[in-house]
Amino acid sequence: MTAGLSERLARLWRYGFVLSKSRDIAEDLVQATCLRALERAYEFKSGAKLDRWLFAILRSIWLNEIRARRTIEVQGNAKSGKVQFSGAENRGDISGGQVLTAVDQLPEAQREAVLLVYVEGMSYREAGEFLGTPVGAISSQLASARVSLGKLSSTNQAGAMDGASDMT
Repeated sequence: MTAGLSERLARLWRYGFVLSKSRDIAEDLVQATCLRALERAYEFKSGAKLDRWLFAILRSIWLNEIRARRTIEVQGNAKSGKVQFSGAENRGDISGGQVLTAVDQLPEAQREAVLLVYVEGMSYREAGEFLGTPVGAISSQLASARVSLGKLSSTNQAGAMDGASDMT
């Protein structure tokens, strides 16, 4: 189990980033996940998928962090941070920054579904089991995410057309 941990750091960080929208928090989540995985290695069942187990640990830590933040917000001491992606240019094509910005603006359930299915390659069923959500809900979240992300493509194509007509 410990040998496979280092191979999964990038994937854990990506998942932490999708959940938190913060590079620093994602790093903290990965460190906490690794620590907990090492402390609880005895809980890992031989033959189980290490990725799923690590993702579950990270998600549990994140949910605990959310609960703690809500408590702090109620007390009026919360500090919020939002990651801004730069480099999205006003061109006819879609840049990586634009896609990341659009995904960043999706509701959390849709962001998680997009990451787990499209980036991590889980099936709808696997993502549903992992999140404790019915497959139909995963399908719906992904459909809504595709519609939202499709608007980005339409907007850019319209902008490219406008830009082309300005040149004539």
